Amino acid sequence: MGEDGKNITINLDDLLHERRMTLTQLSERVGITIANLSIIKSGRAKAIRFSTLQAICRELDCQPGDLLAYDPH
Repeated sequence: MGEDGKNITINLDDLLHERRMTLTQLSERVGITIANLSIIKSGRAKAIRFSTLQAICRELDCQPGDLLAYDPH
């Protein structure tokens, strides 16, 4: 990961749109505050717990690689 963490992109918006789910609905289903999900969604999170990643993937029926992407440039 780059020093500023900008090499990792979060595709949460796309996944939510594809599943016709709101951030509020996801928040209720995974038990994570909307504020914390917003930080993850915007890419401002410095870290994400595996339990959080697992819960998001469970509810969105996706793999971690669907949610996170690495851009070497």
